[in-house]
Amino acid sequence: MKLNLLALMLTVMQIGSVANAQVIEVIDDRGNSIRLEQAAQRVIALAPHIVEVVYAVGKGDTLVGAVSYSDFPEAAKSIPRVGSYKDFSIESVLRLQPDIILAWDTGNGADKINQLVNLGLTVYWSEPRTLEDVSKSIADIGILLGSTSSADLAASFDATLTQLREQYSHKNRVSVFYQVWNSPLQTLNGEHLISDVMSLCGGHNIFYDTAALAPIVNIESLLMSDPQVIIASGMAQERPEWLDEWLEWPQLKSVVHQQLYFIPPDIIQRHSPRILQGASMMCDQIDRARQVYSQYE
Repeated sequence: MKLNLLALMLTVMQIGSVANAQVIEVIDDRGNSIRLEQAAQRVIALAPHIVEVVYAVGKGDTLVGAVSYSDFPEAAKSIPRVGSYKDFSIESVLRLQPDIILAWDTGNGADKINQLVNLGLTVYWSEPRTLEDVSKSIADIGILLGSTSSADLAASFDATLTQLREQYSHKNRVSVFYQVWNSPLQTLNGEHLISDVMSLCGGHNIFYDTAALAPIVNIESLLMSDPQVIIASGMAQERPEWLDEWLEWPQLKSVVHQQLYFIPPDIIQRHSPRILQGASMMCDQIDRARQVYSQYE
């Protein structure tokens, strides 16, 4: 009898150990512990860049909901929409019965995300502020969705990042104005991921110390800073016509030395593996400017 009881206890302990081994846990960008009993099978992504990450780790088939402008890869266009990243429908989210929601902190807004949390839904908060954070997001999302390739993808991302850093970050600093939009004149501060890309490339964001993450600035402050390079993105994949409006300010160094550049927004403003394509392009642009200005030192 004692032997049978001991065997039963050992069996229970083994079952408990197996169950605990199956629990999935990561820490999101808010410092929350996200625990799942098994890999998520029904996923809603509340930002286009998160959709890209899910596909990149090989788990696009788990997506049951996404937001507007989730257009990469091509298959993402067919995912049911729950609204826009700024104004998604909580009713639509609930109707899809997700195992997990992958949310974008500053994009979706804390108030809206907290409504989902208060309804008992599991939410992973994503807010990459550095390129290393993008790598972490790739790894985290891969773990939560049971990907077998996310670790390799994150490692490849890190290797390319290290290569770019070794190639560019130690070079002479170049002052940069990154232009999101022309009217109103909008840029990004030092807390934003794109400012980290500038630093990687040996560039300095002239609005690094501005309080707002995506501030509206005036032309006077830009003229005073007189950046060596102006890099624009805009909303479309083509170079915006308004980039040439800077030619109306011939006193700017960036105009005098023809240092006006464009990077397609999808490869620089989306916090996905593709951001390294945009980073490589930015590093090349800043390095070209560096070579131009070195002639006048």
